[in-house]
Amino acid sequence: MYTTTYNTELPPNYGDSSDMITLKATSQSPSPVSAPIYEPDDTPRLTTPRVSGVEAPTPSLPTVECTVRARIPTTTGSELWLHLYRNDTDDKEHLAFVFGNQIQSRSLNRTTKEETEMERMVRGAYRGTLSPERISSHCHENNGSAESESSCPVSVPKLTLVRVHSECYTGETAWSARCDCGEQLDQAARMVTAAGNGVIVYLRQEGRGIGLADKLKAYNLQDMGLDTVDANLSLGRPADGRTYGIATAILVDLGLGNDTGCSGGIQLLTNNPEKMCTVEGLHGEITVKERVPIVPEAWQAGSGEDQGSRDSELCGYLQTKIDKMGHLM
Repeated sequence: MYTTTYNTELPPNYGDSSDMITLKATSQSPSPVSAPIYEPDDTPRLTTPRVSGVEAPTPSLPTVECTVRARIPTTTGSELWLHLYRNDTDDKEHLAFVFGNQIQSRSLNRTTKEETEMERMVRGAYRGTLSPERISSHCHENNGSAESESSCPVSVPKLTLVRVHSECYTGETAWSARCDCGEQLDQAARMVTAAGNGVIVYLRQEGRGIGLADKLKAYNLQDMGLDTVDANLSLGRPADGRTYGIATAILVDLGLGNDTGCSGGIQLLTNNPEKMCTVEGLHGEITVKERVPIVPEAWQAGSGEDQGSRDSELCGYLQTKIDKMGHLM
């Protein structure tokens, strides 16, 4: 249901040409630290506890609800709509960065009898733009005349550019060069902005799902010679514990699912082939038409961007993702 080109090596222009960094194993002496084989009793989040005499339920997507939306003007001169979601699976507040005003949340726009127009506008359930004089959440000008369809769009783009991104405090906030997460998020925002519409789903699954505390422990193990995969396993944690059911449910809520009958599918910004399958959902709720590689500007030849982040630790991390996790570069 999607098309992609597989390539298991980094681009030949990756790294400074005058000081190319070798991504394969170096001649450093072997580390005394070794990673045990990770053999949990049950695969986390993939099994359902059984109750005697009760038939196991059919797997389904989590239930999500957008509780508030707000317009965010960005430092690049563009703007996005930040949607905050809650769900029935965890107690985390996941986010969707929506670019362009054609994409609307169905759960946010639901009406209740008790809710006032002011309450609806405060939580972002309106069309068009807000102003001090506005008194209604409905799509109309303040003087009562109807707004144009371009001001209050209701149609979903035929093919929407989507990035499903997992939180990375170290890469996005602490300027870490141990990973490429911050650069990928920035590049995704540039690409979706250039497309004119799209979504970045921001999932709160720090450290590929193991949390910040264990992620920092894994960093210490990496300093003792393990790679990013073996460090996780040595802690008794999965190499990648992320799940994408909440992301799929959010995309469905935003009208990008097959249930609407008007979505032409999505283009998925990713280098992770597993994500292409899992984002589609257990029952094909989303159609991934195409994989779009995500290559940060600093990696691209002739970009003129600062290439200082291309150090040996980042290169080793990327090579591990290629060799052990099947990522495409």
